[in-house]
Amino acid sequence: MVASVIEGVALTGLVACVPERRETVEDLAVRFGEDAARRIAKATGIEARHLVPSHQCTSDLGEAAARRLLDRLGWAADSVDLLVMVTQTHDHILPASGYRLHHRLGLGKGAAVLDLTLGCSGYVHGLWTASAMLKAAGGRRALLIAGDTTSRVLDPDDRTVAPLFGDAATATALVAEEGAAPMVFALGSDGAGAPYLAVPGGGLRRPGEPAHLFMDGTQVFAFTLREVPGNIRAVLERAGWAMETVDRLVLHQANAQMIRHLAQKLGATPDQTVIGLSEFGNTSSASIPLALASELGAALCGGPLRLVLSGFGVGWSWGSVTLTAGPLAVCEVMVLPASPAESAGSEAQPANGAGREATFAGHPAKVAES
Repeated sequence: MVASVIEGVALTGLVACVPERRETVEDLAVRFGEDAARRIAKATGIEARHLVPSHQCTSDLGEAAARRLLDRLGWAADSVDLLVMVTQTHDHILPASGYRLHHRLGLGKGAAVLDLTLGCSGYVHGLWTASAMLKAAGGRRALLIAGDTTSRVLDPDDRTVAPLFGDAATATALVAEEGAAPMVFALGSDGAGAPYLAVPGGGLRRPGEPAHLFMDGTQVFAFTLREVPGNIRAVLERAGWAMETVDRLVLHQANAQMIRHLAQKLGATPDQTVIGLSEFGNTSSASIPLALASELGAALCGGPLRLVLSGFGVGWSWGSVTLTAGPLAVCEVMVLPASPAESAGSEAQPANGAGREATFAGHPAKVAES
């Protein structure tokens, strides 16, 4: 297990972006039948999900979130020293999506860019990578983009996965700041789990097969119970924290029952445990920051919170972090319009160019024009 402490890096803002289209339990009932749809919703806690149209990719959601974040923080695009992008639903086989975003956001040529292909554990791994790189390089500002459009690799008629996954991307701002509270990480991997959560087709190994997600739910659940509680206890011990001193426990948002079960094993109370997947489903690498923005936005903007974040999934991979975050300058969720005229074709527009508006609770956020 990789265990490390990173000091002098602070989280200063967070914006999550979801696509406009929603699919509800009622929509699922048309495909799978009323009883089956209600049974799935009861078992998972998922009532609705946001799904991208065919012309939108993860980078489009990430771009909208990043533009909003830069605008709210008052950061010039060329002041960003590092861009780390975490996704397993890339726009292309190559180039990496982070480089597309580097250009579209108008970041400077001196900025470093790194893509990580990770899913449900990706936000914690990305936070570790971006913070460590920022410290090592002596940089000042970093953007962490984490998100997935898993609906693009789902068979819509596969009831084992289609009702579970939603689409989202998030942008997190990190700054090198003297005296910032330490972030304590514990990370682990087990490649033996690779076959149980995968998209086997559509790549270079099996190019002629459909790119559809396969998930063995029994294996996923067993892996989670086997690795995650011990990982969280280890990071708490290394940080010198007891669970009762934690303000919020934010686990990967895959299944409400599983979240409650893990929290109970760890001794966390219902008030400490964040469950924010009802309207979003499992959004993979975006699930933890989306839960922070949707469930704790006001609290994080109002003052500091002691947080434990833990992600786990594809690979197998897992990771937990203790950190103190807040008050943040911005912590919110925005919606990207589905219209191609409003959300597509943004690659040629830098962050300081003209833009249309995506809305969040009446607040505008810049999204590049077509």
